[in-house]
Amino acid sequence: MSQEPATDYVDGVVDVLTQVHTHAELEAKALAYRLRRIAHRLETDVKRELAPHGIELWALELLACLLRAPERRLTASQLATAMQLTSGAVTNRVAKLEVKGWVVRDFTPHDRRSVTVALTPEGAERAYDVFAVKTEAELNLFASLSAEDQHRLNGYLRTVLLALGDRET
Repeated sequence: MSQEPATDYVDGVVDVLTQVHTHAELEAKALAYRLRRIAHRLETDVKRELAPHGIELWALELLACLLRAPERRLTASQLATAMQLTSGAVTNRVAKLEVKGWVVRDFTPHDRRSVTVALTPEGAERAYDVFAVKTEAELNLFASLSAEDQHRLNGYLRTVLLALGDRET
């Protein structure tokens, strides 16, 4: 006696749409819905775990970008590209972290419009202090997948991102 596979919220949404979409359209919609729901859940879980540590996810992501950068510094434009933000959003976020002493802004002497953002030792220490919290939330979210399935899913998602032009800079 075979057992019916478990269904999720997205299966219910797709069932309603079967009369108006092709199979290929339904598969694409189901993938999009699931990716959005997983991304939302991951962000919610990580934010909840970071809150007691006094740091927001966006701040940790910005600090992590600088930690990975050569000499722990990037231009504001490079940060905007890496974090998929507007220049105004980067300026706002950098200003908030500068007040905390986690980053410093350096203006290019010959071009005051060009700003370099550098990580301070305090910013690096703060990031390292809470990385494990974020990692634990990520591990918990994907614990239902085997290591092989996680690897395979990573490969599929990489293929999609590369097709969209999302390449390492």
